[in-house]
Amino acid sequence: MRAALFHGPGKPLTVEEVETPKVGPGEALVKVAACGVCATDLHYLHGTPTFKKPPLILGHEVSGRIETVAPDVAGYGPGEPVLVPAVLSCGECLNCRRGRDNLCERMVMPGNHADGGFAEFIKVPARNLVRLPEGLPLQESAVISDAVSTPFHAVRNRGRVQGGDRVAIFGCGGVGINAVQIAAALGATVLAVDVDPKKLAQARELGASEVFNPKEGDVPKAIRKLTKGGVDVAFEIVGKPQVLDQAFGSVRAGGTLVTVGYSEETWNFAVHRVMFREMSVIGSLGCCSADYPTILGMVQSGKIRLGPVVGDRFPLEKINEALANLEKGTVSGRQLIVP
Repeated sequence: MRAALFHGPGKPLTVEEVETPKVGPGEALVKVAACGVCATDLHYLHGTPTFKKPPLILGHEVSGRIETVAPDVAGYGPGEPVLVPAVLSCGECLNCRRGRDNLCERMVMPGNHADGGFAEFIKVPARNLVRLPEGLPLQESAVISDAVSTPFHAVRNRGRVQGGDRVAIFGCGGVGINAVQIAAALGATVLAVDVDPKKLAQARELGASEVFNPKEGDVPKAIRKLTKGGVDVAFEIVGKPQVLDQAFGSVRAGGTLVTVGYSEETWNFAVHRVMFREMSVIGSLGCCSADYPTILGMVQSGKIRLGPVVGDRFPLEKINEALANLEKGTVSGRQLIVP
């Protein structure tokens, strides 16, 4: 099969012929329809180490159809449309048994711990597959496995957003833009923050009532003035200390800051403000498998729209062009690699 191989930080991916994976007990082989291009892939190119040493196939946001399954796999068959979750859980550890399989002690992330979706085929444990309802666009559905499911978990499960809440979304990229539409779908008043006017315009289209550009003024001050004290929940989806500061400064007394963006930098904040204002600062990682039926239902009903959040599509041979676009920070919508 053809695959885009990662050979190490700072090196372009190379499209090569590699052996098509063979399924073992409990496994399925999925023919990739599309794989989203995520900022996480850039982190590896910049030097964040992968668990599986290169050469490695990156890509963790995958949709496709089952090609074949191992003889011991029941309930799945060739041709079925499926998602490959961004985190593959064991189903047996303490966190999995408690329903928090996004924190699986033996998690495997495609494109990190094992070969991912920038290829014609991907091999995964069949138990982790998420069956897609017929009728959903197969390529566009790839974004559900991360760019949609990650903000869903952050907004509903970690931020506990509900109707009437005032919410600020800091960062309207591939994940943040979906946080906007999910929070709006849950009935919240959504304030969107980004430095890109195009992303702010899209945020308005997907449910934000107000938008703010940090290049044009003091965003925390403006949000506190507008909301008469601050938002109930702020989501930081950029992964930069300065943006965390802005999000932190936008939260009301008794409110919550949810950190979603990845960063290896240290964030220094005033602990006394958390104490005296009884603020909560919590993290959010990925999505729990139990949430997929709800997410898919919201997509089917139109509460979550895939079309507006999917950007350009590239063949495997142009994957480095897609990564370069993402590096520039001007990408509108999630780019897809279509092998």
